Amino acid sequence: MLDIQRIRENPEEIKEGIKSKGVNPELVGRFLDVDEEWRKSRKELDDLRAELNALSKARNIEKAREVKEIIKDKEIKISELEKKRDALLLAFPNIPFPEWPVGKDESDNVVIREVGRKPNFTFQPKDYLTIAENLGIIDIERAARVAGSRFGYLFGAAALLEMALIQYTFSKLIKKGFIAAIPPVMIRPEIMRGMGKTKFLEEKDAFFVNEDNLYLVCSAEHTLGPIHMNEVINEKDLPRRYLGFSTCFRREAGSYGKDTKGILRVHQFDKIEMFSFSAPDKSKAEHEFFLAQQEELMKGLELPYRVVQICTSDMTWGDAAQYDIETWLPGQGNYRETHSTSNATDFQARGINARYNAGDGTKKYVHTLNGTAFATGRIIIAILENYQTAQGTVRIPKALTKYMGLKEIK
Repeated sequence: MLDIQRIRENPEEIKEGIKSKGVNPELVGRFLDVDEEWRKSRKELDDLRAELNALSKARNIEKAREVKEIIKDKEIKISELEKKRDALLLAFPNIPFPEWPVGKDESDNVVIREVGRKPNFTFQPKDYLTIAENLGIIDIERAARVAGSRFGYLFGAAALLEMALIQYTFSKLIKKGFIAAIPPVMIRPEIMRGMGKTKFLEEKDAFFVNEDNLYLVCSAEHTLGPIHMNEVINEKDLPRRYLGFSTCFRREAGSYGKDTKGILRVHQFDKIEMFSFSAPDKSKAEHEFFLAQQEELMKGLELPYRVVQICTSDMTWGDAAQYDIETWLPGQGNYRETHSTSNATDFQARGINARYNAGDGTKKYVHTLNGTAFATGRIIIAILENYQTAQGTVRIPKALTKYMGLKEIK
């Protein structure tokens, strides 16, 4: 959530920021009206308590009794105003950095660079699902009979490929100061909202287990962030980086067409996620560090990709800045998003109360950052399409052969 003081002191900046994310700027005025009423009521309550204290000292019992009743009514009103104000506060997205491109949709995203050489096939490249089904390594028909649509079985080399990607990623990033983690895949609703995922929940893109009042996560980010909820980290321990592997769940509401067949947009997928708690003045550098790790992993697999700066209205609700990596898929003839990395500044930290001991002796909110190391299903797709051969086999990237125990999927 946003800093209330920031909204009070810089209403025009906040109006412009939320407008750039497609939110009605009138929200600022509605919030400030409720906030002003709350502040006025708090002042009145303080005055009433002071009056009650004076009456008690003077032993004016009858008048004190009257003031006590007024105080009760005032406390009820303040409680109602706080609920209303908190609900309005949750309707604010994070404010984008001023240097980030303003845009209305994904067409306004900015391609920063293209990296790697696209494969030059002497044959018509196939899409990943055709390749995988011919090799017998992905089965969506059997999965549909067991769990319904938008699930898949990974068999044989596809399953080994996922495990190889996990080993490759962890072996690389642990050396960069990341702490390995396997977090819970379920989370309480209030923690999910504290992580800035209110819009995600309202769009009903998360699976909810009603009997246990728990959501299934769609990224390890959701449960890595609250690790330091209600804690204070020593500044010398920042940045504190985690590398989490988890199965993720998502309805993928709104997706359609061929993406719903196969393993590109599914209800269940596995993902390796980077997460960092950073000092505010170093979070922009930490964001660039995350992007650099993503690119290093991609270069290691020799997959062609491009880096995209995501415009204000297309970036995630809780982000102030976001990059995506889109990988070239020759079987589909275009780039598809495989990675994202975001700087959420103090937006999530305020919701989960994660702070650090600053050098000036104060406790301040950390900045949180997240980034996809690999969504394994999407990288398996990229490998199948970029490393396919005319014979219908798939070569294994050199960086993964020692983990796979084979050089080719036949």
